[in-house]
Amino acid sequence: MRQRAAVLCGAAVIAAGTVTAVPADASAPRPAHPASAAPAAGLHWEECATEDYPTLQCASLEVPLDHARPHGRRITLALSRVPHTAKTYQGPLLVNPGGPGGSGLTLAGFVASSLPAKVAAQYDVVGFDPRGVGRSSPALDCRPGHFDPVRPDSVPHTPDVERANLARAESFADACGDKYADVLPYIDTVDAARDVDAIRAALGAERLSYFGYSYGTYLGAVYARLYPQHVRRLVLDSVVGPDDVWYDANLNQDLAFNDRHRAFLAWIAGHDAAYGLGTDPERVETAWYAMRAALAKRPAGGKVGASELEDTYLPGGYYNGYWPYLAEAFAAYVNDADSGPLVEAYENFGATDAAGDNGYSVYTAVQCRDAGWPRDWDEWRDDSWDLYEKAPFMVWNNAWYNAPCAFWPTGPRKPVDVANGELPPVLLFQATGDAATPYEGGVSAHRLLRGSALVVEEGGGNHGITLSGNDCLDEHLAAYLTDGTVPHGDGGEADAVCPALPDPEPLESKAASTSSRGSTLHALLGHRG
Repeated sequence: MRQRAAVLCGAAVIAAGTVTAVPADASAPRPAHPASAAPAAGLHWEECATEDYPTLQCASLEVPLDHARPHGRRITLALSRVPHTAKTYQGPLLVNPGGPGGSGLTLAGFVASSLPAKVAAQYDVVGFDPRGVGRSSPALDCRPGHFDPVRPDSVPHTPDVERANLARAESFADACGDKYADVLPYIDTVDAARDVDAIRAALGAERLSYFGYSYGTYLGAVYARLYPQHVRRLVLDSVVGPDDVWYDANLNQDLAFNDRHRAFLAWIAGHDAAYGLGTDPERVETAWYAMRAALAKRPAGGKVGASELEDTYLPGGYYNGYWPYLAEAFAAYVNDADSGPLVEAYENFGATDAAGDNGYSVYTAVQCRDAGWPRDWDEWRDDSWDLYEKAPFMVWNNAWYNAPCAFWPTGPRKPVDVANGELPPVLLFQATGDAATPYEGGVSAHRLLRGSALVVEEGGGNHGITLSGNDCLDEHLAAYLTDGTVPHGDGGEADAVCPALPDPEPLESKAASTSSRGSTLHALLGHRG
């Protein structure tokens, strides 16, 4: 849930400010498709253009805090849209970047500008900040500065280090309970899905098309389970394993992120001429963990200790476009005893700002409420040490990130069974080496969503794979959004297979530039889901 550096990613930011009421465009084309609905009802849009997205508009929508009490307390959702321009209007396409806790306002502009123009022109591409997030109100911030450096070492080699990390987790849960006791019981995926349907109704649409990345795939699947009659098209990219919500999902991530981190280290070994860290991946791995041990004793720049180093390199598990920057920082520290690039990498990739504090607060609120977590810390400890022996890269970092759920002040819901046979064809995208949502989750969702089609990026390891430079994937996406076309396989796991894009080159190479769309997308998706 950390904000990536705009200098590297070019992510546009919607200007802050209160949305005021302006008349809807009375001249906008009327819906032509039989599945489309009446013009937007109850929303008033105003311009909130950015340099990158000059047609972006914003509005706000009040919804019940408790959907079981529609006349009770109200909260506000922040919305954005890029209006359709074609005569053929296919209704709203709601987009979500995941998280939980990710802001979707800018994502609407990105999706509208990245789809083929003739496809995007047929939709109102609508983004939103889910309840608790960003410009929605109230926006959660349980414990500002929770990730300020330098934190205790994530690996609890001594009882004192374990107690320090446990105290941080418990204090975060206590702070959330103290500040938001009246709100936390309603910050979860089911309530967010009911908000999605309120957005659909406010847009005047009988049916909604939905495009979600990462956690947004689970939100989309839950919405489809609750409101199958309101789903027109459903695109899920980098699919959450619906059977693993949420404790097991994080354990599965630990193994997958370790594999992805080792792929990064092997990539460095393959570019020894650029980085001088050796041609043997195991030697490079030894050097990385030696760097970690040194930083645990003496943090770089007084701010990058062992835990902050993990925070810095975790984004490389989500997107290989960051590998050249991370490799340069690693090489400078090891070869030249220069910690400056490492501190810069931490500030760009690992540091948590106010938006990150908000995102983490919503992340914990949703994950801890959605499903039961172990309340006995011994279970967490035993599972984490067992996994650490196999996959040391992020096991303990991830455990502490989620540890507030062991102390959470609200009880859990029962996870939603998303199995569904009542939907139109659904389109799923999954990379075989995705660490954040491992491949098996896409296969499981494909099985549970009857009639769905699964497009696999063979050999890919990025998280969030459409609209990031792979034309093969994007052709399937465009065909589906144009007329509902999905590929049909031969009965195997995948209905279509696309080769992955090549890994990046070192920065000094002429081929070093990565897809600008990929960098922008991954800035919007954030980390941790």
